[in-house]
Amino acid sequence: MRTRRALSATALLLCASCSDADVPAPPGGAPDGSGKAVVIDPGNPGPYVVGTTSFELAAHDSRKLPVQIWYPAAESARAEASAGHPFAEIEPPGERRDQLAGLVEDAPAGCVTQEFHAAVDAEAAERAEPWPVVLFSHCDSCTRFSELSVAERLASWGVVVAAPNHEQNTLYDALASAPSQLNAAFLQVRGKDMKDVLDAVLDGGDGVPEGLRGHVDEDRLGMFGHSFGSITTGLVLQDDPRVKAGVMIAAPPENPLLTGVSIANIEKPGLFMLAEEDNAIGAAGNDAIHQNYEAYPAPAWLLSVKDAGHWSFSDIAGLVPGLMPGCGTGQRQADPSQSFTYLDSETGRDIAVRYVTAFLAAQLLDQAPAARYLETATPEGVVTLVNR
Repeated sequence: MRTRRALSATALLLCASCSDADVPAPPGGAPDGSGKAVVIDPGNPGPYVVGTTSFELAAHDSRKLPVQIWYPAAESARAEASAGHPFAEIEPPGERRDQLAGLVEDAPAGCVTQEFHAAVDAEAAERAEPWPVVLFSHCDSCTRFSELSVAERLASWGVVVAAPNHEQNTLYDALASAPSQLNAAFLQVRGKDMKDVLDAVLDGGDGVPEGLRGHVDEDRLGMFGHSFGSITTGLVLQDDPRVKAGVMIAAPPENPLLTGVSIANIEKPGLFMLAEEDNAIGAAGNDAIHQNYEAYPAPAWLLSVKDAGHWSFSDIAGLVPGLMPGCGTGQRQADPSQSFTYLDSETGRDIAVRYVTAFLAAQLLDQAPAARYLETATPEGVVTLVNR
């Protein structure tokens, strides 16, 4: 029987003398062709240039899904990636880019990510061994790039990240006052969307960068999701045997409102991330996350973040009024008469970047340094981390 352990930053000191000389590394070695083992440090960008591209995928039903892929790119693209692009340019030219640019311009200062650092449509990096793949599912009325900071960090360490817009349940649908799809029936649609995307990436279909076709590892597949995407992640972990581990951010996968996931049916490692001041799912939702974690039948971690709101981990916090909890000020969950300032948005995103990367690197790539990162709670006093 596994024991529940409280973890702290002091645990890092226990590994001060650990050697990484024999640490298993992602196959293929460093991007400079030296053959040197790549040891993943979740707190810093990796050695690969990040590329990104988007394409349209015909889904299982009549919808067309925009899909974004982040991937290790050729060294020739480094200057473009380092210089960055305005956030809105993640969308192809057209109405949606214009809408997004206007929203970013009008958003409160310090909330929304202002730039992304990936080379658009860059040539993929070459490597003899295949790249692992991670899927991402966005929140209700959000976008495929809601967690682009996490996607970029993963790609910089040699991981391909693929994320669809769940059309009819996106930011743009909400702006058009389309009916809500936050329901159990659309959860099943979302799950099929993720299968469609994974099939396309593994099959090397149209739109997938040519350099990635036939060069992704079908045995090293993971997933993460935020809010409704957390529940979608639980559904995929439950139903798709190909996906080996998942991160579930700011929502309980098993819950009585959006049914379809049973924690008892998930036999793969999972990381739960909880915002302690989550005004979107409330105290009841956070209690359900705790219950999901305690009932999880596979190895599980629970990361709780002080003064974080529902969108504190997201690149689109504050983009529209409904995405504000997590930016600026709010009311305490325990005492709504008390106001407080949410955790700085950059810090919240950085926590997500570090721990999602650490967890997936540990689970998919057998990275001991990444696994050790899951034995620390950083920043101390902000993050609480337990496992079982």
